[in-house]
Amino acid sequence: MYKIGLILFFSTLIWSGIGPKDYPTWFLETAPALIAVILVIATRRRFPLTSLAYVLILIHSVILMIGGHYTYAEVPLFDWIKETLHQDRNNFDKLGHFAQGFVPAIVAREILVRNKAVNGNSWLNFLIVCVCLAISAFYELIEWLVALFSEEAAEAFLGTQGYVWDTQTDMAMALAGAVLALLTLSRWHDRQLQALQQETP
Repeated sequence: MYKIGLILFFSTLIWSGIGPKDYPTWFLETAPALIAVILVIATRRRFPLTSLAYVLILIHSVILMIGGHYTYAEVPLFDWIKETLHQDRNNFDKLGHFAQGFVPAIVAREILVRNKAVNGNSWLNFLIVCVCLAISAFYELIEWLVALFSEEAAEAFLGTQGYVWDTQTDMAMALAGAVLALLTLSRWHDRQLQALQQETP
């Protein structure tokens, strides 16, 4: 499963890097996925994750690489959805920010639970949501810095498409993703954590 995930990751990365709209935007969009795969490989033996966490990281990475290839404002499927549903903008970026909350919620949950950092589910869930919102806010700060220093790459990287509330809705989507992940995957995640604990010496 782990090796298949790496093959899928690097196959998608190669496709994404062939003829993207522009390479500065491609690098900015795919950088988080590259950082994630380096961390996953580096910690595989010391701190292996559940298969659920690995699959979610892969899915999020694929979303990032698709966005890097086309830019978030020009993903063809979401252009079609925009035209079909008579929307004002291509909303692929909202999917990306939803994943930005959904996926880190499970990864953060795994780290906190396995290190016994928090007592009680209420505090656990609260801190996970805080971590996801912090990641989302940090990403928005990065987007702001890119906009300040690179006007050419800023529009493609930000993908605001003239939407004045883009930053706020990005963070709202991350919040929704984090909450939904905790509501839908916590029990499944707990079963995988128990199985992993039994496998790990």
